[in-house]
Order: sequence, then C-alpha cells, then structure tokens
Amino acid sequence: MRLEPIIVIPARKAAERLPGKPLLDIRGTPLVVHVWRRAREAGLGPVLVATDSPDIVRVIETAGGAAILTSHKHQSGSDRVFEAVSATDPDARYDFVVNLQGDLPNIAPEALRAALVPLADPAVDIATLATRLADPRMSGDPNVVKVIGTAVGENRLKARCFTRAAIPDGEGDLLEHIGVYAFRRAALERFAALPPSRLETRERLEQLRAIEAGMRIDVALVDDAPIGVDTPADLERARTYFERKTKP
Repeated sequence: MRLEPIIVIPARKAAERLPGKPLLDIRGTPLVVHVWRRAREAGLGPVLVATDSPDIVRVIETAGGAAILTSHKHQSGSDRVFEAVSATDPDARYDFVVNLQGDLPNIAPEALRAALVPLADPAVDIATLATRLADPRMSGDPNVVKVIGTAVGENRLKARCFTRAAIPDGEGDLLEHIGVYAFRRAALERFAALPPSRLETRERLEQLRAIEAGMRIDVALVDDAPIGVDTPADLERARTYFERKTKP
C-alpha cells in the first residue's frame, strides 16, 4: 500500500486537568517537544504541531519543528488536526493523517508505524492502538480509556466501544486504548463535518463520534502502553521515566 502520511500533534494549552500541560517540564524539555521527537523518530513523514497557543508554537519552532496556530474553539483534537491539515495541505498531498495526542512523551516509534497497518484494509476508516491492561484493577479508573472489540485478525480488532467506565468482567483480555488515530483523509473530513455526538460529549472521547456515525475503527494491538500525562501523578511518572533513561 502506498502511504503518504503526515503526523499532526494537537496541543491545547488550556487543558482542564493539567493547565498548561504541553509546556510542563520533563527533564528540562517541554512535554510537547518530547512527543514531537517521538513522532519524528517514527520516520513516517512530516510532523506538525497544531495548537491554540503562541507559546507552544515558539517552543516547537525553537526545537526545530513546525507548528501552526489553530482555533481555541475545537471540540476535539481531531477537529484541530483537520483545521491544521486543511490549511497546510489544501491539495491533499497527504492521504493519511495520524493524530498523535500531545501527552504521550514516550510513545514508541514502532507503535506509531503499527497504527497505519489496519488502513491496508479499504473497509477501515480510522485505525488506532491498544494494549493489554497490565493491572486489571485499573479497569475502573476513568483516566484509563478501555476498548472493546471483535477480533478480525492477528493483533487486530474491529472496535465496538470505547469507555472510561469499568468494562465487562469475565474471561478475556482487558484492553487499554492509546491516543493515536490514523485517518484516511476522506474519513477525517467526514469526522470533522459531524457535530459532537451524545456519547462523545458524555464520555469526553472523540472516537465515539465516529462510532456513532457508523465509521469503522480498527485497533492494532501493541506490547506496551506509553505514559499518558493526564494527572500530576502521571507527570511524575514521566519525569521518573526520563530520569532513569538518561542515567548512565
């Protein structure tokens, strides 16, 4: 399959749970710069940060990256991604758009590459990632998004539901969602044209807009979950991770 992807990192400064989150310091580097570096390491194509903050534009440009100012009114990261791609690639040179959430500072480059694999199937509109939940007790944590799906191949599921709530008990793996979405360009355009859905608003999960509209999301399973920085405790985990990584 011919791929012409672009990675876009939506970074909103006014995060509710961690205000100023993209600029928070992790071992002397802003969080969003760590994410930008992981995206570059994947080697998939150009990387663009889409933000509502001139401060975030400045730190990315200082790091050597590209960033664009977008509206502060967007309902989801993918809406912000769509504005950025429409402005910077009006001729649709890039036919696949990877939305990498801006709070995953240690996501593995190979995981980003894995997110594109389900799109080899023309029936798939959007692809995303999940991993097996390391601690089943986390299934009730609303900061951990869970996914339920039907197996359609080795390490691949057709998504049925995403939720912050505790997922069904019983036999089988519990799966934690990872905040990466690989869109076909046409699917991103369709998604952005839809109003926020009821379940999306209730759960604060943008992918539910696509599910409710009948769009197909397939999930590639990867081995490990990156640290998602949503709380002060997550931020400390990320700082500890990079501190250990930089020790000789």
